Amino acid sequence: MSIWRPHTTAILVGGVVVVIVAAAIAFMAGNFQPKTDLKIGSGVFSAKVAQDIASQETGLAGVKEMKPNDALIIAYDKDETAGIWMKGMLVSIDAVWLNSDKEVIHIVKNMTPEMDEKVFKPTTKARYVIELPAGSVQLYNIKVGDSATFVISKEHR
Repeated sequence: MSIWRPHTTAILVGGVVVVIVAAAIAFMAGNFQPKTDLKIGSGVFSAKVAQDIASQETGLAGVKEMKPNDALIIAYDKDETAGIWMKGMLVSIDAVWLNSDKEVIHIVKNMTPEMDEKVFKPTTKARYVIELPAGSVQLYNIKVGDSATFVISKEHR
């Protein structure tokens, strides 16, 4: 007597389809995030742009490596005291906060994955947070008062 029934096959196939769809969505979200060129200090970066709440909260969590010119721009709709943390991070980063004029207002260097419980915040409100590979702030001479240049198209907002 067989315990394999037609509905068992349908449940199994349905589960496999759900897993494939979820994997495809995760791949698309990670690879089709809007990008822009970012210039700050003496550095030029290829930056992904995080504008929706999910991508802002995730940031670079789970990223296993960053190329020297990789960056993430977390863009908020309004100025706020945006805090970030290292939960789920696998790489060390430098973080740079910018005001609405894209001027550097706060910097934290060499944030490591071991700092996963601490929340880093600027002392004044920011519109953007830029996450760069650790050491970038020193390498590209980025300092408070510098201006960043990048364009976030309206289609991405």
